[in-house]
Amino acid sequence: MGNGKAILALADGRIFQGTAFGARGEAVGEVVFNTSMTGYQEILTDPSYAGQMVCMTYPLIGNYGINSEDVESTTPQVQALIVREASTHPSSWRNRGSLGDYLVQHGIVGIEGIDTRALTRHIRDCGAQTGVVSSIDPDAQSLVKKAHDAPTIEGVDLVQGVTCRSPYMWNQGDWSIARSYENYPRGVANEPQFKRTYKVVAYDFGIKFNILRLLTAAGCELTVVPAAFDAERVLAMEPDGIFLSNGPGDPSAVPYAAQAVRRFIEAGIPLFGICLGHQILGLALGGKTYKLKFGHHGGNHPVMDLTTNKVEITAQNHGFAVDVESLQGLAELTHVNLNDQTVEGMQLTGRPVFSVQYHPEASPGPHDPSYLFARFIENMRREKDA
Repeated sequence: MGNGKAILALADGRIFQGTAFGARGEAVGEVVFNTSMTGYQEILTDPSYAGQMVCMTYPLIGNYGINSEDVESTTPQVQALIVREASTHPSSWRNRGSLGDYLVQHGIVGIEGIDTRALTRHIRDCGAQTGVVSSIDPDAQSLVKKAHDAPTIEGVDLVQGVTCRSPYMWNQGDWSIARSYENYPRGVANEPQFKRTYKVVAYDFGIKFNILRLLTAAGCELTVVPAAFDAERVLAMEPDGIFLSNGPGDPSAVPYAAQAVRRFIEAGIPLFGICLGHQILGLALGGKTYKLKFGHHGGNHPVMDLTTNKVEITAQNHGFAVDVESLQGLAELTHVNLNDQTVEGMQLTGRPVFSVQYHPEASPGPHDPSYLFARFIENMRREKDA
């Protein structure tokens, strides 16, 4: 698969020599590592990775190929992909092409053959930082300078690059091996326990398709709106609930989103936020966020639900976190990361508003937190019946 030399240069001067795969060219972005063993296609197409280059810690990537279903958006979102070895002979009954060809098709630069363990340890020790991957510039020091001079993602609104341009309806439900993805008629819930549907407006800050699929399967009639969509126009739709999606980058760089959320809280509408949506909710309440040293990216992150004392195994992808001290008296902490004690969930006391930092829609990953979608439905039911 290799098509010549490639170099990864970090802003702090660390250099990794490897082999190019995917599209030839040069890419700049924040280098992060992901610990997932599978799901590389979902990772590539996750809009939360906009502005970032992903290093996969699992040593062999691409072994089951690429297909048309395992996508979280319409196109790959990463700046570049970094792997130890890219498989050249994928094998799966669902395979429709190789990882390398997929990257070429979408113009994504890749590098393989580097010591991804050493890179991961370096990021853990020194923090996520800007890097450059190039298969066209052989001068390592030139690449280090480019990385050093490039802006970081802090303070940059990356959401506008991934959000939808106009509102749209969504009716695709969850996947099954027999039927693939099922499109539901408007107003018909998939599960028999949901006797009616609920009108939900989903803010697209970089939303993953599987979140929309699971909301639909749970009984939500979805309208997806752009990140800066006017709050009063949403209220005029008379939604039963509002969903705040995941997305890339710094939550403080999208103040218009927090402003809209404050209006929805005032209106008493049930809210459910995931990832960036969780952070935006924290800012809307008057809290603060901060950048993590190297973020949480991958599977098998243990999170305790403080309301039940149960531990969930979760999938995560974020580089910022909510400052728990800044939310004293503003929100109740509901979930905590057992690795580093960071905030993983919160709710407003006495109000149908809650959020989590991790990804309950999995895809791929553990399904432990899938109950959160049912909680959102229950909050809307209570408010509707009140």
